[in-house]
Amino acid sequence: MTEQDFRDLFIAPDCSLHEALARLNRTARGLLLVLAADGKLLRTLTDGDMRRAALAHLPDATRVSELPQRPPLTVADDEPLSTAVALLDRHEIDHLPVIDAAGRPVDIVLRRELTQRIWLSSPHLGEDETAFVAEAFRTNWIAPLGPHVDAFERELADHVGVGHAAALSSGTAAIHLGLLLLGVQPGDTVFCSCLTFVASCNPIQYCGARPVFIDAEPGSWNMSPLALARAFAWAEREGRLPRCVIVVNLYGQSADMDALLPLCERYGVPVLEDAAESLGASYKGRASGSFGRVGVYSFNGNKIITTSGGGMLVADDEALIARARKLATQAREPAPHYEHVETGFNYRMSNVLAGIGRGQLRVLPQRVQQRREVFETYRAALADVPGIHWMPQPPGMHSTRWLTCLTLAGEDAGARRDQVLRSLERHSIEARPVWKPMHLQPLYRGAPWFPHAEGTDLAAQLFATGICLPSGSNLEPGQITRVIAHLRRALARAEP
Repeated sequence: MTEQDFRDLFIAPDCSLHEALARLNRTARGLLLVLAADGKLLRTLTDGDMRRAALAHLPDATRVSELPQRPPLTVADDEPLSTAVALLDRHEIDHLPVIDAAGRPVDIVLRRELTQRIWLSSPHLGEDETAFVAEAFRTNWIAPLGPHVDAFERELADHVGVGHAAALSSGTAAIHLGLLLLGVQPGDTVFCSCLTFVASCNPIQYCGARPVFIDAEPGSWNMSPLALARAFAWAEREGRLPRCVIVVNLYGQSADMDALLPLCERYGVPVLEDAAESLGASYKGRASGSFGRVGVYSFNGNKIITTSGGGMLVADDEALIARARKLATQAREPAPHYEHVETGFNYRMSNVLAGIGRGQLRVLPQRVQQRREVFETYRAALADVPGIHWMPQPPGMHSTRWLTCLTLAGEDAGARRDQVLRSLERHSIEARPVWKPMHLQPLYRGAPWFPHAEGTDLAAQLFATGICLPSGSNLEPGQITRVIAHLRRALARAEP
């Protein structure tokens, strides 16, 4: 619904029933909003009201103000969607006006939209997944491991240009094993990007190590080389260099590896590249996830390709991947009985899920292109809206645009961001803030943190003003049009 569509629902109390019926037919929304001279909502006028007027044989010239008056059911602008849904259900109605603090209508909750939710990033299956899964059932390879697992590992390693891969139960499991492979022990320090999902750094705590968080930089929203340099200088003074650095590639885009890797090499610290969100992206022609000593991908249900749940650990070092496979299968020793001399984990991927992954990998290039097209559609449609800044893509980087992200500029950008998110949710459109930085999470209160520039907290600024829009490769044109229309209205209302 555009702003003009919304305003077309406004009528005055002296509007005749004939005029109101014509407006109801033209707008086809099932209701009109009767406003006082000061813009306050007096009542709603529905198809049902018009039928009752007809049954009462009221003349066409009857004014709306002469109809039996009923206070309108409304929901406040700052109330959650659950309140609106409860009112819709309790009163068995299909429309609910949203009013501001002065009682003026600003939006409408429509039951029809609630049944047509637009998701942030939903799975998108291709044509080959079913055949691979059927083969797993036909051959009775449904337990962990099997030929699809072996093939998925080879095919993904080939796709990203890395020597070896181990298919695991999740991206989080892959990070945990990656840290163990790099020698992280209790009491160690691990540097990690602060603008990320918590799964990037929780495995640090699994190992009993201590996280140190590194701010983002404005060019890519990924780890800041300036902040990393400050962190290394501090760690050297403290005599506790990190055991490794977790570099996260955010929202489908690589970090600036040419600036980050030399810093890590100078101090002899290996990199774990968290490419959970960036499979299919590249940096200067090389695949995201292929730069670190080990790399990690995620196949969670919202990722660009999915196995329902799963992950992959990759490395050029064959011995590292062999050890990862051993640790992931309870660290069983090569013996005719079950022999164990170290702690292992149940982290291997099943043959069924690997079959899904093989089918998904075949359509990865198309999924990247489709998500990039979604981003370009948003950017073109909102080019005339002031105060929007899209997540940048620096030269040499090819982002998958796994999620289309923007920030709002100007005063009170944080409050306006929240208003926009509430408005989209009322229309059953899933949008989210940018990740809340790890150094602001209660879980990691007190952990060391290094900013991009003294006196600034770039990650916190991105979180406070950032929005992630629906970005799925399976979004239909009508869905994108709906998001854009509601987003434009919400942004216009939120103007400073």
